[in-house]
Amino acid sequence: MGERFDLIIRGAEVVTSSDVRRLDIGIRDGRIAALEAGLSALAADRVIDARGKLALPGMIDMHVHFNEPNFGHWEGFRSGSAALAAGGITAYADMPLNGNPPTVTVEALRLKQSLAAGSSSVDYAIWGGLVPGNAEQLAQLHAEGVIGFKAFMSNPGGEGEGRFREADDATLYEGMKRIAAFGGLVALHAESEAMTSALHARAAAEGRLDARAFIEARPVAAELAAVSQAIAMAEDTGCSLHFVHISSADAVELIEQVKWRGLDVTVETCPHYLTLTAGDMERLGPVAKCAPPLRDAEQVERLWSHLAKGHIDIVASDHSPSPWSMKSLEGRTFADAWGGIAGAQSSLELMVDEALARGIPLPRIAAVTAAGPAKRLGLYPRKGEIAVGFDADIAILDPEAGYTLREEDLLQLHKHSPYIGRTFSCRVDATLVRGETVYDRRDGLRLAGFGELVRPIRA
Repeated sequence: MGERFDLIIRGAEVVTSSDVRRLDIGIRDGRIAALEAGLSALAADRVIDARGKLALPGMIDMHVHFNEPNFGHWEGFRSGSAALAAGGITAYADMPLNGNPPTVTVEALRLKQSLAAGSSSVDYAIWGGLVPGNAEQLAQLHAEGVIGFKAFMSNPGGEGEGRFREADDATLYEGMKRIAAFGGLVALHAESEAMTSALHARAAAEGRLDARAFIEARPVAAELAAVSQAIAMAEDTGCSLHFVHISSADAVELIEQVKWRGLDVTVETCPHYLTLTAGDMERLGPVAKCAPPLRDAEQVERLWSHLAKGHIDIVASDHSPSPWSMKSLEGRTFADAWGGIAGAQSSLELMVDEALARGIPLPRIAAVTAAGPAKRLGLYPRKGEIAVGFDADIAILDPEAGYTLREEDLLQLHKHSPYIGRTFSCRVDATLVRGETVYDRRDGLRLAGFGELVRPIRA
C-alpha cells in the first residue's frame, strides 16, 4: 500500500512560490507531505474537494495589536485571532502595545504569553518593545523568544500611565547597538516627531481639527526624514531593520537604494495604503484614520508598481482596534478620535481581489503575505509556502464567491472597518493551521484556541 495521509486537499489551484498549478496537497502530522496531481483519495482519512478554488499559503500577519493584558476590551487574543482565521491568516505577530503593561520587560512577556496560550485560534509570535529605560531587558527578551523589537520614532499615543513610549534618538541608537550584538531585529514606526508634533500644534492653534488637517500634519516628508535617520543608525550599528506600515512610494524607493548597498532592511506596507486614499479618510471619517495617514491616488498606484516589482517585502494589516466610542465623532473632533484601522479579517481577500483585477501574479501576493514575513520573522522554512515539509497552513479561497462585506460578517470584537460595504470578487472558504480546519465559511470558527506560540528558528 502507498503513502497514507491524514488529509488530502483535492484539485486546488495551488499558489506556489513560482506559479499556480492544479495539484493535490497531501497532509500528514500537520505538515505537507505530498504536492502532486492525482493523489488517491483512498490514501487519506479525510478529503477536502477544492476543485475550482485557490489554495494559498496562509497569510502571516506580522503586525497586529490584540492589546492584552488589560486592554482586551479593545481586542483580545480570542476575538482577534478568530477574525484572522476567517480571513485566511494562519499566524501573526502581536505588537507590544497597547497592553498594560506593554511587552517591554520579561515579566510582561510572560504575562502576555500566558494570556495567549489556549486563546488563539491560529499560531502566533510576540514582539518585544524598545523604549526608554528597558535596554537591560533586551537580551533576555530575545532569549525568551520575542520575534523582534518594535520602536516608535514619533509619539504612539495610547492610554494609561504604563503606556508604550517613543524612543528618543539616544535610546534608539543604543538599543540598535545592543540588538545588533545578539542578532535581533528592530521594527520601526518611522515618522519625524519634531515635524509631526509641530504641524499638529500649528493646526490646533488655527482651529483646524479635521481629517485634512491631520493628513497635512503628517506629510510624506515626515516619513522620509525618519526613514533616512533610521537608515543612518542601522548602517552605523549593523542592526537589522524593518520599516512597518510604509505609506509612500518615495520611502520605498529610499529603502530600495540602501538594500542595494547591502543593508539588512525590509519594508512593509498595509492593505489600506494599497486600497484607500486620503479622500477616503475624509469621506469615511475616523474609521479610516491611521498614522501615517492615507495618501493620494498617485501614491497608491506607485505602491502597487513597487509591489509588482518586488520592492515591497511584506504586507501586514496593522490591525489597530478600539471601541467604537473612541472612533465616533459624537462629542469629539477627528483630531481626538483614535487612530488605527481595524481590517485584519479582510487583508488577504483585499490582496487577492486587487491582484486578480490588476493582473499581478498570485505568487507575488503569496510572497508578500506569507513567505516574506516568514523569512523576516525567522519562521522559514517551517512556515510561509505551500511546499513539502512546511506546516500545512493553507487558505482556500473561492474566486467565484463574490460578496459585499457587512458588519455582521466581522468576527473582531468591535464591528467597524473601512471595508464594510466593499464588494470582493473572492472569499475565504476555509483556513487550515497545521492541517486542521480552524475556520470554514459554512460552519464559522471550528477550533478556538488551537494556535500555538511559534519562536524564531535561530542558529
